[in-house]
Amino acid sequence: PRQGTAIATPTRPSSIHNMSAPVLVLNQNSKRESGRKVQLGNVEAAKTIADVIRTCLGPRSMLKMLMDPMGGIVMTNDGNAILREITVQHPAAKTMIEISRTQDEEVGDGTTSVIILAGEMMVAAQQFLEQKMHPTVIIAAYRKALDDMQEILNELSVDVDLTKKTEMRKIVKSAIGTKFINKWADLACDMAIKSVSTVVLENQGTGRREIDIKRYAKVEKVPGGILEDSEVLDGVMLNKDITHPAMRRKIENPRILLLDCSLEYQKGESQTDMELSQETDFEKILQMEENFIKQVTSEIIAFKPDLIFTEKGISDLAQYFLNKANITAIRRVRKSDNNRIARACGATVCSRTEEIREEDIGTGAGLFEVRKFGEEYFTFITKCKEPKACTILLRGASKDILMEVERNLQDAMQVTRNVMINPQLLPGGGAVEMAVAQRMKERSKSMTGVEQWPYRAVADALEVIPRTLIQNCGASTIRTITALRAKHATDGNESWGVNGETGKIVDMKELDVWEPLSVKLQTYKTAMETAMLLLRIDDIVSGSKK
Repeated sequence: PRQGTAIATPTRPSSIHNMSAPVLVLNQNSKRESGRKVQLGNVEAAKTIADVIRTCLGPRSMLKMLMDPMGGIVMTNDGNAILREITVQHPAAKTMIEISRTQDEEVGDGTTSVIILAGEMMVAAQQFLEQKMHPTVIIAAYRKALDDMQEILNELSVDVDLTKKTEMRKIVKSAIGTKFINKWADLACDMAIKSVSTVVLENQGTGRREIDIKRYAKVEKVPGGILEDSEVLDGVMLNKDITHPAMRRKIENPRILLLDCSLEYQKGESQTDMELSQETDFEKILQMEENFIKQVTSEIIAFKPDLIFTEKGISDLAQYFLNKANITAIRRVRKSDNNRIARACGATVCSRTEEIREEDIGTGAGLFEVRKFGEEYFTFITKCKEPKACTILLRGASKDILMEVERNLQDAMQVTRNVMINPQLLPGGGAVEMAVAQRMKERSKSMTGVEQWPYRAVADALEVIPRTLIQNCGASTIRTITALRAKHATDGNESWGVNGETGKIVDMKELDVWEPLSVKLQTYKTAMETAMLLLRIDDIVSGSKK
């Protein structure tokens, strides 16, 4: 046999006593767990992750404080942010972390609920695994349950009127209600709605709405001041100062020119050697450099802009020429910032000075000024007429607070975006979960065969959301859940849920707690699919390095 395979090959009967040596197939130091043990282990892992996050659900949620290996600190109750910082070993736990990230990227909200639900779905399956039911049977029931859930959610949803400011605020408010900034909820709602409606672009070709929050609604965090000072600027803010002290610090109705070429003498691409035969040649070369800059600046000056932003450098000589023409220049602007300015004031970014046209110059901005916060200078371009980009300026006591507020705002903006794209709502506060669970229990009565048990278990597992809400505000869990169940058992009470502040059961229509349909659908899909995926696993081979 080839060398290296440690499988004994019996040649004649006399060598049979060698066979009792163990047959090594897997590498020495790889671990293999299989069968029931793995499945129950996965359930444990999912449950553990869910327990970490469980206290982060609802308006009475707690914050978690995490230290990363570098010694930095993160304080948050955003499910995704917590799991991002935790390092886990168990492969199933890693999957759980992955799904909260998916949820964050897809819809931006509901990261906590998705983990809790997935964990609960796994726990629901545990009893069936212990009764030796085959995983595929459970999965089939889960899949059916997922289809029914989506159907029921669509039945329960209500349409929302996007033009009403109050309606929008209600939705965003329930997204913010569970976060650190719910003290400043009104401010935060207005900021989220204003910034998102600023960056909405109706795409003429397809008629679809494009809402690119990440690129055009930039959050700038400036420590200092108080949270109440935060605002959405009708324009853009950069962390830059002017290049030359004599330039103007404040310009009203500026003509703005955006460049992405440098205003310095271009050096050769590769290293170039020059041999000079007379000493006058040297002066010629200097003269050429100077003329080049003079020409570039005069091309710019011809358009009489008041303000220049360039992504590259501006040499001292160019500064001098521009200053003489009374033009304020700002250099080394980030590309993303430049695009934002372009959308805010209606300018186009030019790559070459020779090709500047009159229509490239932006005149939409009403005011340019440089302000000083703390130690740094910030450039503001505000009072834009029809800005298509904006900056959200956050002020706050410390860096950690600002980070958390930024995360909360991101969630609020995502929710606003989801509602604008798909304007359908569901009642919040665990009402949906209870309603769905109730209807699923009704349906399970007409099912036959083994599948009905896992199906009902899913319905029971959904109650984890209202239950956690009650736990987090310290009311008596069993009594409240029973009361809520009784409420949902009678018809027409679909919008009854838990008031997360007090733990009482209330009608969500009166409390005005709503959430977007798209978020809920995504939460259920992600949670169920993860549970199905993890239940399918029956073998874990982990090869550790030597």
